[in-house]
Amino acid sequence: MGSCGRWVLPLLALLLPVSGLARPAEVRVGVYILNLGRFDLASGSYTVDFYLSLRSDRPVPMDEFEFMNGRAATVDRLIDTPTEKFFRIQANLSQNLDLRRYPFDEHLLTVEIEDKRRTVEDLVYVLDKDLSGVDPSVIVVGWKLVGWEAAVRAHEYGVYGESFSRYVFGLRIQRVFLNAVIKSFLPVACMVLVGFLSLLLAPDKVTTRLSLNISTLLGAVMFHVNLTNSIPPVGYLTLADRVMIATYIVLVLILLSGVAILRWAEREDRRAQAVRLYHQALGVLPPLALGLYVLVFILPL
Repeated sequence: MGSCGRWVLPLLALLLPVSGLARPAEVRVGVYILNLGRFDLASGSYTVDFYLSLRSDRPVPMDEFEFMNGRAATVDRLIDTPTEKFFRIQANLSQNLDLRRYPFDEHLLTVEIEDKRRTVEDLVYVLDKDLSGVDPSVIVVGWKLVGWEAAVRAHEYGVYGESFSRYVFGLRIQRVFLNAVIKSFLPVACMVLVGFLSLLLAPDKVTTRLSLNISTLLGAVMFHVNLTNSIPPVGYLTLADRVMIATYIVLVLILLSGVAILRWAEREDRRAQAVRLYHQALGVLPPLALGLYVLVFILPL
């Protein structure tokens, strides 16, 4: 046992420093947003002005980081010590936006940071909540700031067989509800109202009714084109698209009922049917439209 002890103790003395060096360095990351601007919904791009703090319990290279969703325009180094780095950064970033709920959409605008060379075996990021947040003066015109969140996750690069620690700071914004209703759905409501009011015109005024229906339908098409010009072309239907499709169906049904009334009113033997269709359209189409719009809003996007 004495002979073994003489070998074990020196071996442990050699292994302990090695195991300590093998432990990845922990870097505490904090982001404090000063300004967010130039948010372009069509491209998903935006600029962020913020403070970035990096702190470690031991000297480790911390300034070799990069932004995974954009590039830094300016980087000002304010504190530079072996265990602490502090920067003021202006970055041009972008995000893939989910527009399914447009115009009631909300988005998470992120700042995503990874080290350029060090994998999770050498360096891992840790949240520094004490030095993270959003300045009260930050505003995004036309949007409401809901809050912020931060997380650290391991990002795998399967083709290279490597994993890097990624810090993600997100600023959640939400479209102002009242503005979305007034600009997007109030015009639609007016068009549908005009269509319903045309149902009140007597069968002998069906020509006037048809002119109202045609102009309202054309106005709905033009409004839809203008509404979707503010967002990029996407491969799915947004909430606004669904509402407009429901509006097309309602307006086309009103138009078809007017055409049928006109054709039957011109024939002596069909005038009674024209009057009956007039009352049926007046009683059926408004509830049908209401049910259609309810389905639009309750069906999952």
